[in-house]
Amino acid sequence: MAKRGGFPGGGIPGNMNNLMKQAQRMQRQMEEGQKELETKEFSASAGGGAVQVTVNGKKELVSVKLQEEIVDPEDIETLQDSILAAVNEALRQAEAASAELMGKMTGGLGGLPF
Repeated sequence: MAKRGGFPGGGIPGNMNNLMKQAQRMQRQMEEGQKELETKEFSASAGGGAVQVTVNGKKELVSVKLQEEIVDPEDIETLQDSILAAVNEALRQAEAASAELMGKMTGGLGGLPF
């Protein structure tokens, strides 16, 4: 009795099998790239270098360094603004590195039939 639907012989056709292997290989590469990205650090400064921050590839703040001249009790707003500016720039750098990784990994997907 012939099977209804599916593929003749019950197997996956060669092209589909190759596609699955390619997807698995790409998934492994993505995982390796993500692990590598998580170990990287991205630094930025603001306030003429008076505020320096570092974030990691997981987008976690790992350090904040302040020069003495930025700490003025009469001008807390400048300190706050400088910290925000430096943190946001470091996070943009981490995001750009992540997007670059994704672009490299998915660059060949344009020809896939989905």
